[in-house]
Amino acid sequence: MASGGGTVSSLHQPRLAWVRILWMVTSTATDLEGLYGPGHRLCTTPNPQLSLVLSLEREIDLFELEQLCDAVGWSRRPLRRVRKALQHSLLVVGLWRHDPRLPRLVGFARCTGDGVIEATVWDVAVHPLYQGAGLGKQLMGSVLDRLRAMQVERVSLFADPDVVAFSSAQGWELEPQSRRCAFWYSP
Repeated sequence: MASGGGTVSSLHQPRLAWVRILWMVTSTATDLEGLYGPGHRLCTTPNPQLSLVLSLEREIDLFELEQLCDAVGWSRRPLRRVRKALQHSLLVVGLWRHDPRLPRLVGFARCTGDGVIEATVWDVAVHPLYQGAGLGKQLMGSVLDRLRAMQVERVSLFADPDVVAFSSAQGWELEPQSRRCAFWYSP
């Protein structure tokens, strides 16, 4: 009789494990939505232990943004002006290293525009420790996906010359002199 009881409980064991896994996945998805908003997107990374999340909804902390800009070598701007620029942007996307207690900003993109015909991407930054893993491409993909959803017809990108070359490899059309500007056209 004891073996029969053991058999019955062992039949329920896989089901309990499945319920635990399902709870963990649901709990994690709910946690991510709470931290990053319903439109968040997980990034693919070469390190499976690293969780990176793209979010349009999570507010950008100005001090974290300043640290990111320092890390990529951008000159500092007064925080009140940065706050105003973010408030007047058409789109702001943060790239976050996920930590349930304290997510860290490791990437950022910002664009302005009318939201119908044209948009301009002014700022794209990925922390140097996270560069080379395709995160800039995923960040720009997120920006373009959102602009496509808005039915924006043309996107301009102003960037340093080395970044413009990167953008060309991603399918952007370069300005005739290929210096600081590239264009993307909606199909």
